[in-house]
Amino acid sequence: MSMVDLEKVPDVGPREEPVRRSDAEGCLAVAVRIPVRIVVLVLVVPVRMVWDALVVAGRFLRDTVLRPVGRALAWLGRAVFVWPLVGLWRYAVVPLAKGVGWLGNVLLVVPVVWLYRWVLTPVGHAVVWFFTRVGEVLAAIGRGLYAGLAWLVRYLVLVPAAWLVRYLVVVPAVWLYTWVLTPVGHVLAWCGRGLVWCGRQVARGVGLVVTGVGFVLYWTVRVLLVLPALAVWRWVLAPVGRVLAVVGREVVDALGHAWRIAGHVSRAVGGFLGALLRWTVVEPVRWVYRSVLTPVGHAVRDTVLRPLAEAGRSAGRAARQALASARLSVRQARADVRRMLFGAPAERQPVARREPSAAEARTLGSSTTALTKD
Repeated sequence: MSMVDLEKVPDVGPREEPVRRSDAEGCLAVAVRIPVRIVVLVLVVPVRMVWDALVVAGRFLRDTVLRPVGRALAWLGRAVFVWPLVGLWRYAVVPLAKGVGWLGNVLLVVPVVWLYRWVLTPVGHAVVWFFTRVGEVLAAIGRGLYAGLAWLVRYLVLVPAAWLVRYLVVVPAVWLYTWVLTPVGHVLAWCGRGLVWCGRQVARGVGLVVTGVGFVLYWTVRVLLVLPALAVWRWVLAPVGRVLAVVGREVVDALGHAWRIAGHVSRAVGGFLGALLRWTVVEPVRWVYRSVLTPVGHAVRDTVLRPLAEAGRSAGRAARQALASARLSVRQARADVRRMLFGAPAERQPVARREPSAAEARTLGSSTTALTKD
């Protein structure tokens, strides 16, 4: 291996420049961030807690008041408006419309169709045939008249008129164009070219003057207006805008962080208040209900309510039996009074059966039947 090979440097490709982060922060952003976040956090925490309290109250109100009221109003609206209208449409309007449609079909459509098919259509065909034949006759007569008039106009009017126009108009016009208008036109064209050349020269001079005036006005406006405005934009407005953009971005970020932190704080406060309410109100009430009220209620139910219920049911059964006995006694007394006043009702006479009795029926060992017996 030679010294030239040792001195060769391996090709590692083009050197890449370090990537600059687009979110690089300067000292101004770092200096503004902490105070802004502290101030915004102090201002946002009460707002977030009030907002969470309103959200909880709104959800409670929605679940306990608004939703049941809305369901009741919806049911009432259906009962008052929808169901009567549906019933009216289904059982009154639709049958009435079907009846009117059937009646209209029977009274109007069927007679009109019959009239169109068996009266108007034959009459129309006859009228069309008649006018077609009359039109053919009139067309034949018109074609004959047109041919005669065309021959007369051609040989009595057009041919003489064409000869007169040719020799009175065309020939003099061609002579006038050839020997008068053409020379005059050449002269006028030469004069026009001269005037155009003069106008071009005048326009070029005016253009030079306008260009000079425009150049002077351009540099005057640039020096007096554009360059000062550009300097104000570059050295005043742009830095102030960057500073305001940094401050605004930090304020927006601080609002986001403060809102999230306030949410955690509000959740912690809500959990603490919920636990406090649970251990100070709910759990004592539950213990009282479970340990005091429930045994007392069971004891009252077993010692007072159930015996009273049994006594009430027994009294009810006795009252029903007494009422039944009283009704039976009244019914019997009424029957006895009717019997004493009007007598016993007549007994029903037995109805003769259509089948013969056992003595009159036909038997196998006897020739006498119910039909041949005297």
